Amino acid sequence: MAACAGIGLREPLRVSLAGLESLPGQGLEARFLARIRVQNPNDVAIAYSGVSAEIDRNGRSFASGVSAATSEIPRFGESVLELPLTVPVTAIVRQVLGLISGDPSRVTYRVRGFLNVGTLGRAPFNSTGEVELPTPPPSGDGFVPETPDVYAKS
Repeated sequence: MAACAGIGLREPLRVSLAGLESLPGQGLEARFLARIRVQNPNDVAIAYSGVSAEIDRNGRSFASGVSAATSEIPRFGESVLELPLTVPVTAIVRQVLGLISGDPSRVTYRVRGFLNVGTLGRAPFNSTGEVELPTPPPSGDGFVPETPDVYAKS
């Protein structure tokens, strides 16, 4: 919070994961382009040069990334940052094992990191969320054929 006070921030930045897009991976890792929405609830714009973030999925480390992107988040405004993320194979294995033992219809996530604001320090962010995934029908298309009433009187 001292870093926030140094750049005139009274309220912490609000972040949410706005989207993930697959990128070509290398070797035993997966790559994604994360879109992270950053809201600035302060009366001062935040000019940044660089961003670092980590994403946890279901309480386990999942992905991390850095970018030398330079931009500004307006006062009382928001911006969507694009950040390439790397998911190591160990994180993928942990997630698969977690799906086997957990509830596959619920995914929790945590996005934490910081914007580099130059000589003024860092503007940290930390946010959690939950996504409920649709559950498929038990079998086939869910159609149940009509069965004849064998007990009907004629």
